[in-house]
Amino acid sequence: MQAPPQVIATPAALELIKRLQEKYGPVMFHQSGGCCDGSSPMCYPQGEFLVGDNDVLLGEIGGAPFYISKPQFEYWKHTQLIIDVVPGRGGMFSLENGEGVRFLVRSRLFTDEEYAALQAAGKV
Repeated sequence: MQAPPQVIATPAALELIKRLQEKYGPVMFHQSGGCCDGSSPMCYPQGEFLVGDNDVLLGEIGGAPFYISKPQFEYWKHTQLIIDVVPGRGGMFSLENGEGVRFLVRSRLFTDEEYAALQAAGKV
């Protein structure tokens, strides 16, 4: 079995990503670890958020890289993150702020077979 993607996006999220890319150019995501914006996926112009050694690239959604901190990755590595969009106000520094919607993370547990494929691929 091929390793499943660790992050995917709903059609609504992909449409919003496309709109943001048209407006701002290339974008990237970082899964916020709490504090002011809770635990929301934050969308930034690519290169305006500095990722470091403590960040893990989970994959891409709509052509945008999606990062998460190592401590959060350890907690969530058994799940596939599903990026969705719901009505509301985006995070203070996230590009969707002011669009009337915000990104939201949903998740599902990987099956034993999927998790074994991720292990075999060196992704967990």
